[in-house]
Amino acid sequence: MDKIVLITGGSRGIGAAAAVLAAQRGWAVAINYLRHAEAANGVVRQIEAAGGRAIAVQADVAVEADVVTLFETVDHRLGRLTALVNNAGVVDRPARVDEMHGERLRRMFSINVLGAFYCVREAVLRMSTRHGGAGGSIVNVSSIAARLGAPHQYVDYAASKGALDTLTIGLAHEVGGEGIRVNAVRPGLIDTDIHASGGLPHRVRDLAGQVPMGRGGTPEEVAEAIVWLMSDAASYTSATLMDIAGGR
Repeated sequence: MDKIVLITGGSRGIGAAAAVLAAQRGWAVAINYLRHAEAANGVVRQIEAAGGRAIAVQADVAVEADVVTLFETVDHRLGRLTALVNNAGVVDRPARVDEMHGERLRRMFSINVLGAFYCVREAVLRMSTRHGGAGGSIVNVSSIAARLGAPHQYVDYAASKGALDTLTIGLAHEVGGEGIRVNAVRPGLIDTDIHASGGLPHRVRDLAGQVPMGRGGTPEEVAEAIVWLMSDAASYTSATLMDIAGGR
């Protein structure tokens, strides 16, 4: 059976690193993006140059109809999905909870939570033996913020990732007998541009001293965990929340 993975938010950072590594390990890769078409196509070119197979597909995971079309496109262009990496997510500017407005919260939860639910639903419909599938693996990209809470900065982001952790455990129990494993990685301080989008471009450097290992992590280090969880090497691993956070 062909190994086919869809990675949401796959044009940059952790998603791009996971796409490249998965392709190196023999997966055909669908890279979802929202706005950064050139970055997504650049990842596709990198994979193809190394002899791999990849496509880039635009979709907004917060829009249910977009998600349905995204999965149908992967069906038609690559084949039946065998893994999903729920990586798409956003953060906002640092703020206290008493400063957060409804528009910010709706955006955060629409992308980070509802988008994840839409994607796992479509994945289960394709992977589950209950629906004629042959099983598969789902890896949710959560955050150590779900455990730390991110006070004075991103409590809304942390709460959205806490919801993703609960989705991981509940879904793993729900579909474990249908051939699907569901796990999450929880990155800590990782050197990606999500920090700049949240108004703190030097956050990894500034907080590295709080990490027992004394440094931030790389997208490639998180990608190693993601691709392992996707693989048959993790065949008895499910409902696991794996911290990739340097001991923090």
